[in-house]
Amino acid sequence: MPGRVQDKVAFITGAARGQGRSHAVHLAREGADIIAVDICRQVEGVLFPMPTPDDLAETVALVEKEGRRIVAAQADVRDHEALKAAVDEGVAQLGRLDIVVANAGIGATGDLMQSMKEEVWQDTIDINLTGVWHSAKAAIPHIIEGGRGGAIVLTSSVGGLRGSQHIGHYIAAKHGVVGLMRTLALELGQHSIRVNTVHPTQVNTPMLMNDWTYRAFRPDLENPTAEDFAPISQEKHVLPVPWVEPEDISRAVLYLVSEDGRYVTGATLPVDAGSLLR
Repeated sequence: MPGRVQDKVAFITGAARGQGRSHAVHLAREGADIIAVDICRQVEGVLFPMPTPDDLAETVALVEKEGRRIVAAQADVRDHEALKAAVDEGVAQLGRLDIVVANAGIGATGDLMQSMKEEVWQDTIDINLTGVWHSAKAAIPHIIEGGRGGAIVLTSSVGGLRGSQHIGHYIAAKHGVVGLMRTLALELGQHSIRVNTVHPTQVNTPMLMNDWTYRAFRPDLENPTAEDFAPISQEKHVLPVPWVEPEDISRAVLYLVSEDGRYVTGATLPVDAGSLLR
């Protein structure tokens, strides 16, 4: 039985692990070939370990295990030319492009807006907003040239739909992603290209599940663990869960890029366990 994105090609950023890897494997399982990109090195100011080339190689192996092709490259979303080269090579090998999931992003150290360091602000905006634009810009000409329409999903956050203290750089970037999505949806509708955002709450990936997060949320403990963090995280949700899984976001992405969502464009889709009701 054909999958819901059978024989389409999806370009996914931040694909070495976490949500990006989950999206790659989930779409491959539904019949898509994958163009996978990740920076695969540490970014200054990020206090948790970033993905490695070995992580990207594992994503490649997992996609191939699903019986699909994958073209993977190490590239920084802040570098448009590197992204364009990766997409161009992927399309050359796989023959087409139908789907974009601009997922790459960082969670950086925070502070009050009046105290935030310039480089902390700039790195977050450059990766979480400009990098999303670069990803779309590198891919859109290929989708238009294919003449079959397509779908683009930009990863925002619950922080793209509300404010939060101490992470104003992240909030500003994720709000900017929504504005970018709405503009692209208007510009690309004539080509039957749909553009939407997905808005995850806390997700069980290394970006959340790390010592820095545990200490930030449980400063009362000397060596807090995930178990110590869980009840604090759960307070953010209406549903009785402390976080969601990467696969939960992948299911939402699949809906938006498949025929199931064929008339959905310009939408902000939360996967938030009721977080936005708080």
